[in-house]
Amino acid sequence: MSEAVKVIVQAVRDSFNRVGSVMADNAVVLRRNGRRLIVVGLLGASGWAIATHLPFQNVGRGEAGVRVNQLTGAVSEFREGSVLVLPGLHQLRRYSLRDQLYRPTQSSRANGDAPFQSIEGLSLGVDLTIRYALDPSRIAATSKNLPDNIGGEVVEPAVQGVMYKTFTRYTVKEIFSTKRGEIQQSIETELKPRLAADGILLRGVLIGKVDLPADYRNGMDRLLAEELETEKMRFTLELKEKRVKQNELEAEAEKVRKEKAAEAAGNEQIIAAKAQEEAMKHVLPFKQKQIEQRSLEAEAEKQARIKTAEATAQARTIEAVGEADSRRKLADAEIYRMEKLGKTTSEQMARDGALISKHPLLIQKTLADKLSDKIQVIIAPPPADGGFIGSTLLGASAQKVPAAQAPTEPEAGDANTESKQ
Repeated sequence: MSEAVKVIVQAVRDSFNRVGSVMADNAVVLRRNGRRLIVVGLLGASGWAIATHLPFQNVGRGEAGVRVNQLTGAVSEFREGSVLVLPGLHQLRRYSLRDQLYRPTQSSRANGDAPFQSIEGLSLGVDLTIRYALDPSRIAATSKNLPDNIGGEVVEPAVQGVMYKTFTRYTVKEIFSTKRGEIQQSIETELKPRLAADGILLRGVLIGKVDLPADYRNGMDRLLAEELETEKMRFTLELKEKRVKQNELEAEAEKVRKEKAAEAAGNEQIIAAKAQEEAMKHVLPFKQKQIEQRSLEAEAEKQARIKTAEATAQARTIEAVGEADSRRKLADAEIYRMEKLGKTTSEQMARDGALISKHPLLIQKTLADKLSDKIQVIIAPPPADGGFIGSTLLGASAQKVPAAQAPTEPEAGDANTESKQ
């Protein structure tokens, strides 16, 4: 409430409080001021009526308000906000500007209260949705003629009049499947001007589920099954025909491929033969040159071997001559050596004989030295005659050699030479 109304209400309350106190305190004064109290009571009743019934009403968001002056018949249109409405003078009606839906539920099933009829006379249910809205530019002009229940009293009769007439022009199959778009367009075309005459905009018509009669549905299921079987057979035949054509095309392609391959192989052989023939033109002279080269190489090898044999023979001759000269020189050297060795041996034996003659014990020493690697100790008595110590070891049967018969110097030298040899 506004501040002015609050002040008025508070003043009325205060007045009633004061009046009650005055009536309780002094009844005489009340009778004197009866006229004044009546006026105050009327003022209080008016204030209370204003406080409980304010002269302002609200128009909500998405709404349009139409205020009608009952005295003059003037019409004013208001949008969202507060509107001054005086009781007994003004009447305010609110209209929603939002899109609204209308669905004829009684016609949504084939066995419902008001099913649609097809051209065959079969009952069927259609789930329809009508989307509409009030024309904001015509609300003020059409508000006098619009009822409170716009959907039930304006939209519903118009929709039913158009729907029943439209569906009777089509068969069930067309309604169910083939001509839904055409039916929807026809309904919109015919329904839009009817609603526009009442200031209503048709936003659209939607056709949802179509409920068919049970018998028709069963028959359609069987028909669809047969059609599906026929379609399946047709597709199967087409598939087999396509496979036959595919096999023919593959066979033709294989034939062409083999012909092309054979032709290519023949051309390849021809090209190879021509290339070989062309190559032989160059190979034959080359082979001839190789033969001549090998003949020359064989002749050169022969001459080289002859030269090598001659050189080898000459080398062997030279080697033989050199070897003969070498052997001759070796023989001469050996002869010279033997001569020198004989002379040296003779001279040595002469010297040894002379030495032994002077010192006979040297024979025993020499024998001991020779036998020292075969025996370790030799124990023998010295001969009584001062002769050779080994005579006692040889036994008593050994022939004694007289000292007077000592060999001459040349004989001793021969003996020594033979023993060394």
